[in-house]
Amino acid sequence: MTQMDYAGMNIATPQIKHVAEVEQLPEELILKGVAEGKIVIPCNINHKNIVPCGIGRILRTKINANIGNSTLSSCPGAEKSKLNIALHYGADTVMDLSTGGEITSIRQAILAECTAPLGTVPIYEIVARYGSCDFAKEKILTVIREQAEQGVDYMTIHAGLLKKYVPLALKRKLGIVSRGGALLAAWMQETGQENPFYEAFDEILEICHKYDVTLSLGDGLRPGCLADASDEAQFAELDTLGELVFRCRQAKVQSMVEGPGHVPLDQIQMNMEREQTVCGDAPFYILGPVVVDCAPGYDHFVAAMGGMMGAYHGAAMLCYVTPKEHLGLPNADDVRRGVIAFKIAAHAADVALKKPGCRDRDDAISDARAKFDWEKQFETALDPAWAKELRQQALDESSAPNQHGSEYCTMCGPDFCSVRLSARLKKEVNSR
Repeated sequence: MTQMDYAGMNIATPQIKHVAEVEQLPEELILKGVAEGKIVIPCNINHKNIVPCGIGRILRTKINANIGNSTLSSCPGAEKSKLNIALHYGADTVMDLSTGGEITSIRQAILAECTAPLGTVPIYEIVARYGSCDFAKEKILTVIREQAEQGVDYMTIHAGLLKKYVPLALKRKLGIVSRGGALLAAWMQETGQENPFYEAFDEILEICHKYDVTLSLGDGLRPGCLADASDEAQFAELDTLGELVFRCRQAKVQSMVEGPGHVPLDQIQMNMEREQTVCGDAPFYILGPVVVDCAPGYDHFVAAMGGMMGAYHGAAMLCYVTPKEHLGLPNADDVRRGVIAFKIAAHAADVALKKPGCRDRDDAISDARAKFDWEKQFETALDPAWAKELRQQALDESSAPNQHGSEYCTMCGPDFCSVRLSARLKKEVNSR
């Protein structure tokens, strides 16, 4: 029985009840959303320490943090450190994208400590184990089954990239930028065979149903630069992903759809609305999108701008981008910067959409600012340690007495402080 099975029988599981409480929404609304496939709660029956998390357009926008080693860098200890940082700063889900050695042991170590839903991309382990020339159905199903048994909550499966779409993608400026997509396209070109994940989709659904693994239908043809955005290849694959969404729903397997990528600001709304129409409003999980291509080192800002617009127009989850995007494997500090940038983006969209309780934090910090309650400001901030550090840094660099709790900051000082003047004026008016 999956969450979707239970919801279809109008049974509110503990996971559904938890999501309703956290989101401050009626339980019936969550039940309906899960039953229809418009909300997913990735929650593998074997992931014992998980805190349930709902993903859907009507819920608060979630963010995902990618971690994982490469064939050139990192180790299990470093990945656990990244995991802890991602969770500490507010990642709602985490994906282990390991492609180097020790993939299984790294994933086991992460699962043991990960209280958020954990996602993977099984094709990485398939290639690491068997090579890029061997996509036999039995081997694909073996890896997916093993990951499901381990407790993976959701898996990216690139089943929508069909053989006939490859020539469309090769007309692009950057071709195919998805690792999974490129591996499959090369295999299909070399063998002349159809996408093996598409061919084995019914068997994949059986495994996912048994363990309640949510399928994240991967966009192997996502645009990798602005010049390739919203092209024929991207939308051809999206149409197939829409077909796969409905096959998932028939099998009572939870599913969400992955999206672009690199998209100019003026195309974001259209992309979000097109997915809602084609994929029956399945939760849309987007990478960024990156809205300019010329800012390496600052792509976490660039992608957060696109993510905010995407969430405002209907994306359910944002995959973070770090400063190392296009440059290298992120380290622990990159993870922190990426998570914070995307928490801000998601929060800004949720506030604008007036989702329940989302502005409470902003109102609380405004009240604290009016009272010069610095500790409350730090406590309410998205990154308390950084706010406190900058405040102390400003005091250390100023000529004012080093008073952490003083009723001014070093921008204005006591004489030019508008907040102090406003407080005095309010006091005078109220005393009349």
